Amino acid sequence: MKKDIENRKDIEELVNTFYYKVRANKVLGYIFDDVAKVNWEAHLPKMYSFWSTILLGDHSFSGNPMRKHIELSKLTEISRKEFSEWLELFHTTVDELFEGEKALEAKMRAENIAVIMLHKIETV
Repeated sequence: MKKDIENRKDIEELVNTFYYKVRANKVLGYIFDDVAKVNWEAHLPKMYSFWSTILLGDHSFSGNPMRKHIELSKLTEISRKEFSEWLELFHTTVDELFEGEKALEAKMRAENIAVIMLHKIETV
C-alpha cells in the first residue's frame, strides 16, 4: 500500500518525478526547456513551496504563477491540449507514488488550477 502525501519530502518527490516526465513529454517538454528556458534549480524549489502551501498549508510560496503562464502563452500555444497533457501526467505521477486524502486533493487542486489558467489564457 502506498502512503499519502504527508510532508515536504513527499512534495519534493512528487514535483521532481512529475517534472522529469514533463521534460521528457513530446507535447510539454519543449515549452519548458526551449520556450520558457526554465532554470530548473530555481524553478523546482518554487514548485515545492507552491504545492506545500496548497496541500500542507505551510505558506512558503509567494509569486504569481498566473501572470507567468499568461506571458508564456504569448510565446507559444498553450491550449486545452497542453493542459490535458499536463493534468494526465500529474494524475499519473500522483497515482504512482501516493494514495489517500491528500493525493486526491492534489489531483483535484491540479484540475482546478488547469481550468482557471486555461480560462485566463483564453480570455486575455
